[in-house]
Amino acid sequence: MELQFACPAKLCCSSTFVSSYLMKEDVKPRALIIRSSTSTSQGLQKCSKKNLSRILRTEAAIRDIERKANSEKYTNLWPKAVLEALDDAIRDNRWDSALKIFDLLRKQHWYEPRCHTYAKLLVMLGKCKQPNQANLLFEIMLADGLQPTVDVYTALVSAYGLSGLLDEALRTIDDMKSVSNCKPDVYTYSILIKCCTKVRRFDMIEYILAEMVYLGIECSSVTYNTIINGYGKAKMFELMESSLTDMIESETAFPDVFTLNSVIGSYGSCLKLEKMEKWFEEFQVMGIKPDVMTFNILIKSYGGAGMYQKMESVLDFMRNRFYSPTVVTYNIIIETLGKAGLIKNMEQFFLQMKHEGVKPTSFTYCSLVSAYSRAGLLDNVDSIMRQVENSDVVLDTPFFNCIISAYGQAGDIERMVALFLEMKARKCKPDYITFSTMIQVYNSQGMIEDANDLKTKIITSCGNCTILPLFLLVHIIFSS
Repeated sequence: MELQFACPAKLCCSSTFVSSYLMKEDVKPRALIIRSSTSTSQGLQKCSKKNLSRILRTEAAIRDIERKANSEKYTNLWPKAVLEALDDAIRDNRWDSALKIFDLLRKQHWYEPRCHTYAKLLVMLGKCKQPNQANLLFEIMLADGLQPTVDVYTALVSAYGLSGLLDEALRTIDDMKSVSNCKPDVYTYSILIKCCTKVRRFDMIEYILAEMVYLGIECSSVTYNTIINGYGKAKMFELMESSLTDMIESETAFPDVFTLNSVIGSYGSCLKLEKMEKWFEEFQVMGIKPDVMTFNILIKSYGGAGMYQKMESVLDFMRNRFYSPTVVTYNIIIETLGKAGLIKNMEQFFLQMKHEGVKPTSFTYCSLVSAYSRAGLLDNVDSIMRQVENSDVVLDTPFFNCIISAYGQAGDIERMVALFLEMKARKCKPDYITFSTMIQVYNSQGMIEDANDLKTKIITSCGNCTILPLFLLVHIIFSS
């Protein structure tokens, strides 16, 4: 079935739907010395000297606040420094540090408790799956004499729900009902439904919707999109389409580009391409314009089905209708072609990406390295590493896992170990894949003693566990 783009003259770039839910050896690299680069240094390179000085002063102040958070004697610190340090910790989801800084904040002479601060901390604790800490924080808020707001209660519902504690989340909603001027609203129930889909408790959705009807709360577009997206990811297509029908028939909620992307993405991920194309056309008839994410979904779906010509035709359509391909678009294409072994095509798109001024990311280079490694083109891997060395790309754990695997499979143990140590130098946390890859390489090279030594060290350090917690892995590598 050919994909038909309805009303092409009317298609133009639209903004995406934004849903703001709470929601052993000192081995040096033989030929590779990757230049240190962090997200902070990227920003600093682009700043003027004045901005550079300001940023350095701010960062120094934040580090100083984090240090003082462990002390009891600081009670009259500069407000801006404390608040910036707290915001920084919350933004990075460093919940332990954030709570220490918040405790320091509460000791300041100028501190005034605010529900907004508690809500932000509760949202962070929900993301970090720390329901016990969220409960303690809520009790502290009550001790501060604050009356919880709807936002605070909703954040607490999210903190419980995202950890699978739905009974606690429902109890929190019951508590809301007993507080005047703090009744749960459609946003609260949308968050609860989102939590149900995250922990795959789809049996709860009908119960929640029935309660909303009883309370006279109508579903919003966010509510329906949450349900549709959850059913779609779970491959519960009948329920997904039924919810979409309810949304279309509703007088208070209307499908949008987020709905479009959820529906075609669910079918595309299962390679149900006829269904995907059908609904793509249906949404256009409804007047809902696609965005770049829509086309990325189509490209990935066709690529997964091996329909590379169609994949490129979508890219051509984007350009003809003034949709600019993003780094995500190119990463999808490069990864797809690389996995298919179409090296020349992959390289063509990589060059095209750079010519268009789209900056490659760690994921881009990882896809290239993986493709070259599978094809046995180690010289090309060396070439990519030289490009990485001369770029300011921020390298992450998946990238190091990728190049460690590439050089390990090629039998270059020295380079593999050097890259492993480079992770330590960059404070890039290794994970289970890092260790299992190295152990597998040692075994394949007949280096049984080295493999057993690494396994023994890991098992001993984590108390004879078979599944290695991340913090223990980090301890193994970074311990002095």
